[in-house]
This record gives sequence, structure tokens and C-alpha cells, in this order.
Amino acid sequence: MKFRLKGSDQVSGFLDKGTNMTGELEFAGTLRIDGNFHGSIGTGDILIIGEHAVVHADIKVGEVEIHGQVFGSVDAKRRVEISVSGRLRGDVRTPVLGVTPGGILDGRIQMAGDHPEETTVATVGTRGVPQEQRSRQDRD
Repeated sequence: MKFRLKGSDQVSGFLDKGTNMTGELEFAGTLRIDGNFHGSIGTGDILIIGEHAVVHADIKVGEVEIHGQVFGSVDAKRRVEISVSGRLRGDVRTPVLGVTPGGILDGRIQMAGDHPEETTVATVGTRGVPQEQRSRQDRD
């Protein structure tokens, strides 16, 4: 299994398979979870959910790679990536979302940038042809 860590990024923390943890988790750097976690997770940096991990949490991060199971909302400032073995059941808010074929996302997605008033929503027209709808603020 490949994790997309940049050359300067190193895993600074690790919860191994068989570890069970409940609570509020805050960290700096890159953390990888391969165990079970219940609670909330917050960082401006990178979280990696390993393929053996089961995480029940509300997550607020800079970036997250999901290779295991996540139940809860995910709010990422930069990116969310769900791999072929990744499962996310919850709402996602991020400017960049990647889901590898085979990965599962069951929830609502919000991909607004810094200016939510510029959000464009694709809808299906009366003949099945996608049409763009501007947000209410654009129409007013």
C-alpha cells in the first residue's frame, strides 16, 4: 500500500492495529491511525487512516487520506482522498476530493472554496442534460 507522503513529510505519530482510543485528538505533523478511534480529531496538517483503522469521529484537518473506515463528518482545508479500500460514511467539506474506483463515500459533499457564494451546483434538466444553477446569492 502506498501513502502519498511528500519527501519532507514523515509520520510523526502512529496508532497501531489493536490500539483502541477514545477522546479528543489534536496533533501537528502527520499522524497515521491503524487502530480504533472514537471522538474528535483536529489538526492543520495530515491525517492518514490506515486500511485496518475504524474511526468514529468528527474530523477537521488540513488533508486526509482514507484507506480504512471512517464514520463521521470530515472537514479538510486542502484535500480528502479515499483509496480503493477506503470507506467514508459521513459528510465531507473540502476544496479537493479524490475517490479511487472502489472507494466508498456515503454522505453529502460540499466543495466550496474560500468564497461559498461562488458555488455552482450541477442539476439535471428536463431532458436529462446537466444545467448549471448559481447559488441564491448570485441570482439576487
